[in-house]
Amino acid sequence: MMPLKSQLTEVSVHEVISAVPLLRQEWYERANQRLNSLTKPPGSLGRLEEIGARIVAIREEERPDCSKKVIFTLAADHGVTEEGVSAYPKAVTRQMVLNFLSGGAAINVLCHHCGIDVVIVDIGMEGDTDEMEGLVKRKVAQGTKNMACGPAMSETEMYTALEVGIDLARHAAENGSELIGTGEMGIGNTTAASAITAVLTRRPVSDVTGRGTGVDESGLRRKIQVIERAIAVNRPDPSDPLEVLRRVGGLEIAGLVGLILGAAGRRIPVVVDGFISGAAAAIACALQPRVKDFLFAAHRSSEPGHSALLEFIGQVPLLDLQMRLGEGTGGALCMTLIEAAAKLLNEMATFSSAGVSEAIG
Repeated sequence: MMPLKSQLTEVSVHEVISAVPLLRQEWYERANQRLNSLTKPPGSLGRLEEIGARIVAIREEERPDCSKKVIFTLAADHGVTEEGVSAYPKAVTRQMVLNFLSGGAAINVLCHHCGIDVVIVDIGMEGDTDEMEGLVKRKVAQGTKNMACGPAMSETEMYTALEVGIDLARHAAENGSELIGTGEMGIGNTTAASAITAVLTRRPVSDVTGRGTGVDESGLRRKIQVIERAIAVNRPDPSDPLEVLRRVGGLEIAGLVGLILGAAGRRIPVVVDGFISGAAAAIACALQPRVKDFLFAAHRSSEPGHSALLEFIGQVPLLDLQMRLGEGTGGALCMTLIEAAAKLLNEMATFSSAGVSEAIG
C-alpha cells in the first residue's frame, strides 16, 4: 500500500489539475474591443495584440498588469549521467547553481536587465546544500535514479516534486507575481526531456534527441541508445503522463509541471523557456488540456525535439534566437514582450481620448 504521505500528496495534485479554469470568450471580446479602440489600424501590432487579449482572458481583468515578474530555476541531478550522455560531469549542476547564487550566470544578467526576480530552487541536487545562501531548499531526493536501469523516481518522489512546484506557484501568487517563468539546471536533463518527447509525441528517439551540452557524434549515438534503452526498460505509457514523468523524467521537470499547473489554477500566465521546460509543459498539457491557454512559448530551442513539443502543446514561440542554454534565459527575454503587450493595451490612447479620427469603413 502507498505511504500515507504519498496518498495525501496525490489527492492534492489531482485537485490542482482539476482546478485549472477554462478561459471565457467574453474576455477575449472585451480585450479586442479595447484594442480596436486604440490609436492604430486594427491588428497592426500583430502578435502583441494576441498576447494582450490572452492576458486579459487569463486574468479576467480589462487592464491586467504584468510588471511583477519572476522566474523559478529548479535544479536537480540525473542518474542517467552515469551512462555518459553529457559533455559535462554531473558536478557542474552544483557549480552552476553556485554561479546563479553569486549572480554570474546568463539568467542573472537577463533577469537584472529585464526587471525580473529569479528564484533558484534545490529540488534534487546531490549533496548538502544547507550552506548555500540564497538558495530555496526544497530537496526531494539526492537526484533521480538512472532511468536506463529503471524508473527515474518513485511515486512518492514524483508527487512530492509536483507539490513543490505547486507550492512555489502559491507563494508567487501570494507575493503578487503577475507573470511566472520556468527555468532549470541539471546536467543530463536533455536526455530526460528527449525521452519524454519521444514517448508523448510518439516520434523516434533519433528525431527528437540533440547534442545537449555539446556531445560529439559518438556521444550523440550513445545518448540515443541510452534513451531507447530507458524507454524499453520502463515501457512508459503515453496515455498516462504522470507515469511517463515518473519513469523517464526528472525532479526539476516534475517541479516545473507542478509550477505550471499551480500557476494556471491561479490565473497566472506562464512563460515556458525552452526544451526541458517544454517537456514539463507537455506533461502538464497532457494532464489538463486547459493549461495550453495559460502558456506562452518563449522561444524555439535549437534542440531538435523542441519543435515537436511546441506542436504538442499548441504554441508558436515568440522568439527564435537559436538558443539552447536553458536556465530560463529565453523566458526572461520573452517576458519583456508580454509586459510590453499589456502596457500597450493599458496605456495607449483611444481614438476618442486622443481626438483622432477613426478609419471610415
